[in-house]
Amino acid sequence: MVIAVTGASGQLGQALKMLSEHHPEHQFHFYNSAEVNITQKAVIEKTWSEIQPDFCINAAAYTAVDKAESESELAYAINANGVKKLAEVCENHQTVLIHISTDFVFAGQSDKPYLETDLTQPQGVYGASKLAGEQAVEAICKKHFIVRTSWLYSQFGHNFLKTMLRLAAEKPEVRVVNDQIGSPTHAVDLAKALLTMISKPSSNYGIYHFSNQDRTSWFGFAQKIFEVYHLTTPLYPIATSDYPTPAKRPAFSVMDTTKIQKEFQIEIPTWQAALEKYKA
Repeated sequence: MVIAVTGASGQLGQALKMLSEHHPEHQFHFYNSAEVNITQKAVIEKTWSEIQPDFCINAAAYTAVDKAESESELAYAINANGVKKLAEVCENHQTVLIHISTDFVFAGQSDKPYLETDLTQPQGVYGASKLAGEQAVEAICKKHFIVRTSWLYSQFGHNFLKTMLRLAAEKPEVRVVNDQIGSPTHAVDLAKALLTMISKPSSNYGIYHFSNQDRTSWFGFAQKIFEVYHLTTPLYPIATSDYPTPAKRPAFSVMDTTKIQKEFQIEIPTWQAALEKYKA
């Protein structure tokens, strides 16, 4: 298969690049935003005409959740309009589009894991722009998989794990929110799942949820990071109200992953096992 990956410099893009070395049966093309900017349709079209991809994994996104509240035009330009242009080119070339989305499309007020069919109700600009991107993909590109994920972290890029390691080294103490519940997801496990989707072709297009198994709070996640990395800096739980941010975070964003597990025979490890396995 010929596989194009947009957003190659992000966490997921770097994870896919690392794993691509173990998949010589596929021909990978990785593009960062300077090489293929999804807001520029002519650039996408030219690139697709040259490489004729069978699959596109779209990991390109505006992900600055708080800044999105004051940069809504930019967030929508990338997460909605850019995705629309990418979907149009994929449809034109009969490329299967695997588009990465987020738990932020939900209100976060549930008490049970979200199903793919549950009502979407984003609480901020980031989530709303990502939902608009999902809707563009559904409307334009017949062969598509939308994969929603949550609390992505890895050895790559900027993420909660990196922040905790930095704060533990710099601060006399660390305080972390304890009343937001979700499922930390390692980017390498997500990347493995996406490659499995490609290697086990399915025509059951649509929305799928992927996250590592089990749930915790950000504080619980931090506790495990401190344990695994043997950090001794004092760590304290706080409430969301103690740490106000421009964008509202979902209080509960656990997603049900049964559908992707059944459709692609994917066994998903717990977030605790993933954190220990991929310790840098």
